[in-house]
Amino acid sequence: MTLDPADWDDTRAVGRAMVDDMVTWLETARERPTWTSVPAEAKARLAEPVPYEGESLAAVYEAFKRDILPYPTGNIHPRFWGWVMGTGTAAGALADFLASAMNNHLAGYDQSAAVIERQVIAWLAELMGFPADASGVLVSGGTEANINGLMAARVAKAGWDIRAEGVSGGPPLTIYGGAETHSWIHTACELMGMGRKAFRAIPVDANYRIDIEACRARIVADLAEGCRPIAIVGCAGTVSTGATDDLVALRALADEFGLWLHIDGAFGALAAWTDSKAIVAGQETADSLAFDLHKWGYMPYEVGVALTRHPDAQTAAYQPAGGPAYLKSAQGGIAVETAFFADRGLQLSRGFRALKVWMSMKEQGVSRIAGAVQMNIEQSRRLGDMVAAHPDLELLAPVALNIVCFRYAPAGMEAGALNALNPAILVALQERGIAVPSQTVLQGRFAIRVCNSNHRSRDEDFDLLIEAVVRIGAELAARPA
Repeated sequence: MTLDPADWDDTRAVGRAMVDDMVTWLETARERPTWTSVPAEAKARLAEPVPYEGESLAAVYEAFKRDILPYPTGNIHPRFWGWVMGTGTAAGALADFLASAMNNHLAGYDQSAAVIERQVIAWLAELMGFPADASGVLVSGGTEANINGLMAARVAKAGWDIRAEGVSGGPPLTIYGGAETHSWIHTACELMGMGRKAFRAIPVDANYRIDIEACRARIVADLAEGCRPIAIVGCAGTVSTGATDDLVALRALADEFGLWLHIDGAFGALAAWTDSKAIVAGQETADSLAFDLHKWGYMPYEVGVALTRHPDAQTAAYQPAGGPAYLKSAQGGIAVETAFFADRGLQLSRGFRALKVWMSMKEQGVSRIAGAVQMNIEQSRRLGDMVAAHPDLELLAPVALNIVCFRYAPAGMEAGALNALNPAILVALQERGIAVPSQTVLQGRFAIRVCNSNHRSRDEDFDLLIEAVVRIGAELAARPA
């Protein structure tokens, strides 16, 4: 009994068709609607009984092409600007196929995949200005990468053996960040047993950056009340507006109180590779840095990065005490450094994420990737200028990086009507397949939010967006109430 193909030549033929079809699918992305809802008939066909008996790979692939492939999120399309989703590349997709065929278990071990992940981490540390001995691990994405940094901070700054005794072994721990910090921070505090109340959401200024003096005052107040502050979280690109905190000032504040500085650079950190690197100045001084290569690195999902300049803190947060016998490293054989990466993060079972990073960086070159990031920044500034110049549009936040928040706002329309009209415009853009921005709310105002991490976008795509928003806005506003 084996699960290998009965006919390897048939598998080769279907596999070649898959590669050819998927390359064409990427090549022709612009020719399709940005997004299409999954129709009822496709859902009905997919709601099938458990397939106890198999069928040919060719038949399964045909079902994929009919009922799955035509209805993706849409983030490979040139006019997808929703949330913070990267667009992927052909090289990255092929790398994922190669990695799946190799089927490495990447907890550690003496294997080429481990060599590649170490090399990739070394490249990324250098590009982000971290020391050569920085520690790192590839993870699922921003949430896990950010939690990884705070786990290291908790061990390093708690002041007692928190892994052995838990959070009850000392005073309440507190973490500080701007009110615009992504919701991963609440998940982190919950998972670390500290509770959401441990996070101090500090007010932000008119540019949505953390108020440094308000943060200092809260730290002082917490110390007076017997709390133990352990970390400050800075943002390199907030989710709603793309704002970046004053990271240099946050480093000084962390040093003043002996705190860990963690930077959530989920997408904004990649600006460090570009001519716009001054925007994220100071992130290279962080104790830990989290960012995603599947966002502004344009690599296929999923691959996030957790870096720290304190290797001992990262391993202290995850390495099992003593280590079980079945994971002990040997002096020779395959089991050399059995759990090298597993000792730096949550996962023991890990796939070969590093291959798509390695292949993408080698095939495209860092300069070309950085050029695409810089292009997105310039496109976003241009879009912001177009919005500001249009009499029927309103820019709702400064264009700090690659996010443009705006609304359709013709003269004379009251606030309540605008907050009802703009969500309808957004839905129409999506359902008509024109473009996919997402949304946020800024000071009570509903915003159409364009997050440009798309290497396929052209100026003409943003021109089309402006035209469509104004046209649809006028159309919907003219309808009887």
